[in-house]
Amino acid sequence: MAELRHSSSMGSRAASASPRKRDDVAVASSPLSPDNIPTSSSSDDNRSRHTRDRGGLRSFFSAGHLHSLFPFSFTDDARLHTHNSKISVFVLCLIFLAAIISVSSIVNRLNAPYLCKKDGIVLHCPRVKEHPSLWENPYSATTSWKPCAERRVGIISDLPAENETTGYIFIHAEGGLNQQRIAICNAVAVAKIMNATLILPVLKQDQIWKDQTKFEDIFDVDHFIDYLRDDVRIVRDIPGWFTDKSELFTSIRRTVKNIPKYAPAQFYIDNVLPRIKEKKIMSLKPFVDRLGYDNVPPEINRLRCRVNYHALKFLPKIEQMADQLVSRMKNRTASSNPFMALHLRFEKGMVGLSFCDFVGTRAEKALMALYRLKEWPRRFKDGSHLWALALQKRKEGRCPLEPGEVAVMLRAMGYPKETQIYVASGQVYGGQNRMAPLRNMFPNLVTKEELATKAELDGFRKHVTSLAALDFLVCLKSDVFVMTHGGNFAKLIIGYRRYMGHRLKSIKPDKGLMSKSLGDPYMGWATFVEDVVVTHQTRTGLPEQTFPNYDIWENPLTPCMCKA
Repeated sequence: MAELRHSSSMGSRAASASPRKRDDVAVASSPLSPDNIPTSSSSDDNRSRHTRDRGGLRSFFSAGHLHSLFPFSFTDDARLHTHNSKISVFVLCLIFLAAIISVSSIVNRLNAPYLCKKDGIVLHCPRVKEHPSLWENPYSATTSWKPCAERRVGIISDLPAENETTGYIFIHAEGGLNQQRIAICNAVAVAKIMNATLILPVLKQDQIWKDQTKFEDIFDVDHFIDYLRDDVRIVRDIPGWFTDKSELFTSIRRTVKNIPKYAPAQFYIDNVLPRIKEKKIMSLKPFVDRLGYDNVPPEINRLRCRVNYHALKFLPKIEQMADQLVSRMKNRTASSNPFMALHLRFEKGMVGLSFCDFVGTRAEKALMALYRLKEWPRRFKDGSHLWALALQKRKEGRCPLEPGEVAVMLRAMGYPKETQIYVASGQVYGGQNRMAPLRNMFPNLVTKEELATKAELDGFRKHVTSLAALDFLVCLKSDVFVMTHGGNFAKLIIGYRRYMGHRLKSIKPDKGLMSKSLGDPYMGWATFVEDVVVTHQTRTGLPEQTFPNYDIWENPLTPCMCKA
């Protein structure tokens, strides 16, 4: 066994020491070996030696020899290299594509229009580099959008003649001036939906305002009809062939009364249009909020904006008087000054209807309780639940701001004592005592009665809505508009100012924040100022998307404005 192991180890050593011998054997058997090549001189010997060496290398790197040394082939290695190259190219393509997408995203962000977005009740707006101003919104936030609900120019109208429409509709525009304005816009839209002829709406006498104003006493009828001539057929009066005109006001056979609030366009086509085709002329009432917003075609909402912002013009004498009031507000000091318009909703009727609790003596609160019991007996009941209701409504920000609360809020925002303020308001509940805190902090408060002479206003006193129209126009053209409670007036003003380009500030107070802050006895002035300023940075009429179920009167951007 020892001899066997010795012989095998010797064999292995001989095998390991034999490459040169194997080479010699290979060279000897090669056709390029010296034995097979004729020699002539020493140079030929060198050349033959060089050739012999090359022949040995070639035989060493032959495919069979390499395969005996390495178990894998160079063909497999080439395939692996090709596969890796494909992966590298694919990765590079992905990186290149990601770079393109990133650059495109950055470019889109830079070119994206300025638009605030809502997250619940919080409004998030893009940052701007401009220093905040008390009197106008940042310029960079107001250049992305432009009005686009104006009359189409150069388009041939396919509107049928008056006698070829589906029939006539007649509406009563109820409520105050601003509720009537909305009803008129909706009436034009409904006529367009049903391809009907619209009889000039009647402004119904309001039970609160006790006003007998007619359409032509407030609005420019000729401009109204002419501006909408390519959209809807409008006539000034009930057609002559319909003899019993009073029937439209009294007869149930000529009235459509089952229209739900915020009805979709399809409801009118399915339920109202057949009756108009049958009777040829029908009255729609009641007509307050009888057309929806997100359930009608976009072109119908755009038509409503066309009526509101372009077709409905006040009479020239109202426009001129309003321009005079604006000019006097801007020139109350030695030099031209900006001014604020404050819509103060604190009339007795508003205070009573809110069912909120306000600062006052026991006698005042007792009288208010009797007033509420008389006007709203079903809601008042026995009055035992009203205190809890009042606290809940105030916490939720559903109570009108008192004049004193408005004064504190404006001062926290940074408006100085010298600020010129135009007050659009009815008779404030509580009179001068209630107004005292506001007047003490901002003594430059004026109303239209103080800006204009009695003789100038006498021509407008015949119609209460004419005076309301003056307030509307002054607030519309003010540098800053501040509302204190909801309602159609503030809603229409804010929407109109947005439609004009978002540059004009329209402040909508966060009444929930005001209630919480003013009710906290431990909150210092500095903390209160910070809360007010931060919260109201985005509540100034900046561009934001019109949300579903969010009426277009306060925010007309989505249906009625285009990217600039």
